[in-house]
Amino acid sequence: MSDSLKARVREKLLRQITEDGKRPVARAEQDDQRLVSLHDDLESLDQAAEGDSVIEELAAKYWVP
Repeated sequence: MSDSLKARVREKLLRQITEDGKRPVARAEQDDQRLVSLHDDLESLDQAAEGDSVIEELAAKYWVP
C-alpha cells in the first residue's frame, strides 16, 4: 500500500465503487446517489494537490487511516 493519504483514499473510493456498483458509474442508474457521490468524491480527490484539506475531509468521510 502507498504511504500517501491521497493514494489510500483513492484506493478506498475505487474499492467502494467496485463493491457498491459492480460496474462503472457511467453505466449505473442515474438515481443511485451513493455511486454518484463516490464518483464525485473521486473526481475531487483527483483534482486535489497533496496536502489539500479535501484529502483529509474525504479520509474522515470514508474512514481511511
